[in-house]
Amino acid sequence: MSTVTKNVEKYRDLMVKAERYIWEHPETGYREVETTAYLKKTFEELGYEVTLADGITGFYTVLDTGKEGPEVLMLAELDSVICHSHKDSNKETGAVHACGHHAQCAALVGIAAALKEQGALDDLCGRIRLCAVPAEELLELEYRSELKRQGKIKYFGGKAEFLRRGYFDGVDIAIMVHTAERARIDGGSVGCIAKNIIYKGKSAHAGGAPWLGVNALYAATCGINAVNAIRETFREPDLIRVHPIMTSGGSMVNAIPEEARIESYIRGASFEAIAKANKKVDRALIGGALSLGANIEIIDIPGYSPFKNDENMRDVAIEAAEIAGIEDLFITRNVITGSTDMGDLSSVMPTVQPYSAGSRGAGHSKDFVIADVDAACVKSAKWQIAMLELLLSDGAKRAKKVIDEFTPIFATNEEFFAYQDSLCTSGDRIVYNEDGTAEIKL
Repeated sequence: MSTVTKNVEKYRDLMVKAERYIWEHPETGYREVETTAYLKKTFEELGYEVTLADGITGFYTVLDTGKEGPEVLMLAELDSVICHSHKDSNKETGAVHACGHHAQCAALVGIAAALKEQGALDDLCGRIRLCAVPAEELLELEYRSELKRQGKIKYFGGKAEFLRRGYFDGVDIAIMVHTAERARIDGGSVGCIAKNIIYKGKSAHAGGAPWLGVNALYAATCGINAVNAIRETFREPDLIRVHPIMTSGGSMVNAIPEEARIESYIRGASFEAIAKANKKVDRALIGGALSLGANIEIIDIPGYSPFKNDENMRDVAIEAAEIAGIEDLFITRNVITGSTDMGDLSSVMPTVQPYSAGSRGAGHSKDFVIADVDAACVKSAKWQIAMLELLLSDGAKRAKKVIDEFTPIFATNEEFFAYQDSLCTSGDRIVYNEDGTAEIKL
C-alpha cells in the first residue's frame, strides 16, 4: 500500500464527520444546497479552490500534478432518495440517504485530504478532477421538468448536465465507488427513459351526474392494467423494468377526476430494447385513455444510458482492491437492473463504478443504514486512490492504455446529446373526431 493510500487513515475523523452531517441533512436532486455548502467549506479548508455549478448545486476542483498526462475524474453524488418510512428521513420531505451517496461524499473528502499531503502527487502525472455532482436519483420528475422550463437545467441527471455545461471538458477517465452490503464489481447496469403521463378527462358531480364526466383516474387505472398485461412479452435478456407510480388522481371525492398523473421509467439493457418496450408501453397507456374516452399526454424524457464498466478499468479496480485491502471482492459480469447516470459518462469515456462494503438493508428502503463506516468511507477512499495511482503513475502508462483501447458508443459529446434530445417527446396522443372515430399517435 502506497504512502498516499495509507494517508487516508489520518483523515478518518474528517470522513466520519462528513458522513454524519450529510446523513443528517438529506436533500434530493438539484436541492442539495446544504450539502454543497458543507462540502465546499470542507474542501476550501483543505486548500482547494472550487468551481461551483452555475445556478444549480454541486462543484468541482482540479489538481494539476504539473506533469503532462491524462485527466481522471473522481466523483461523489450529493443527492438522497425519498423514503418517508425510514426512521431518519426528513419529516417534511421524506428525504434520506438510503442510497449511500453520503458515504461517497465522505470518501471524496478523504481522497481530497490525502491528495493534499506533502509529496502525494510526486509519482503521478496529469490532472485529477474531484467532483461533487447533483441529482443521480431520477425522481421528482415534475420538479425537474419545471427547472427545465425555467432554463436552469436541460438534463435531469446531474452528470449529463455537468457534461453539457463543459464541467468535464478535458476528462479522459471517470471513477466512482458506490456503497453496498459487500464489495463487488459488476458488468454494468440498465439504462432508462423517464415518463410523465397525464390522463385528461372531464369533471362532473360524482354523485349527481357522473355520466357527464370522463374519469381520468379510471383511464389511468386501465392504462396501468394494460401495461401489466404486456409484461410477459418483454424478453428476459432485455431486462425490461416498468414501475409506474401515481402522483395525482383527483382533488376531491365528490367530483369525477378530470386529471390523473403518473411517473414511470422504462428500463432496459440496451438503447434498442428500451425503445422497443417504450412503444409497447405507450400503446397500452393510450389504450387505457381510449377505453374511457379520455385523452393522454405522454412526455418522454431522456433518462440514463445503459452503463458498462470498461474492461481495462475493471482490471484496474480489481488490482487496486487488493492494494487497498478490500476483502472478499465479488467479481461478476452480471448487469444489474438499477440505473445510474454513470451510464451517460460510460457512453463517451472509459468509466468504472465498483461497490464498497459497509451498508446494511435494501437500498432505497427504510432498512438501509451504514453499518461499517470504515468500509463505506475509509476503504472506499483508499480503493479510489489506489486506482488513481495505478492509472497516473509510471508516466500514466496504464491510463494511456485504457484510453487507447476504449471504443465509445458515441464518438463525441455532441453526438451523445443529439441522441438524448431525440428521445424527448410530448403532446396529446388522441384526436377525437366528430364522426365518432379517433386518431392515435403512437
